[in-house]
Amino acid sequence: MGQRPEVARGFTLLELIITLAVLAVAMAVVTPAIGRGTESLRARAEVAGFAATLRHAREQAITTQRSYRVVVDTDARKISVSTLPGQDPMSISQPRPSGQAGPRSVTSPSDSSWPNDSGDVLKKTEVNETRAISSRLVVEALQGSEVIFDTRGGANGGDFKLTAGDIVYRVTVDRLTGRVRSSRE
Repeated sequence: MGQRPEVARGFTLLELIITLAVLAVAMAVVTPAIGRGTESLRARAEVAGFAATLRHAREQAITTQRSYRVVVDTDARKISVSTLPGQDPMSISQPRPSGQAGPRSVTSPSDSSWPNDSGDVLKKTEVNETRAISSRLVVEALQGSEVIFDTRGGANGGDFKLTAGDIVYRVTVDRLTGRVRSSRE
């Protein structure tokens, strides 16, 4: 009869308030860091999509044995991929300089994809896809806004600076191999 009933021990109100205050401070510190991390992830994903469009055009040029043109229109905020009809303008034999032996090996153009006198490929193309560039992404063409991939995967080169807030990436297309690289600056 002299035993006291056991009382279940719980938390005091003061302990609960202190725990909630520590959690609130931790959330206030972590939340901005998460926001910066997601912005960085979004920028990286948009840059990866831009580079993937270039890589896909190169792959299609090799697979289909047709030259592909990628045009980045910064004013309209779009990137267009199109095929060039007929002969591959990147593999056209150029005339031998005068004074060298051998025949000149220029064939006549069969369509309007033949380069004109200034060396530019004329604009008759078949647009395969057009993709919008995100409004958060600012694209600056450093080496021209057009990249042409030939049937061997080579390209005329390209250099693009992509900016999202304070995050800057650079996407380059190698002139010789056509390889597309992206790197954060």
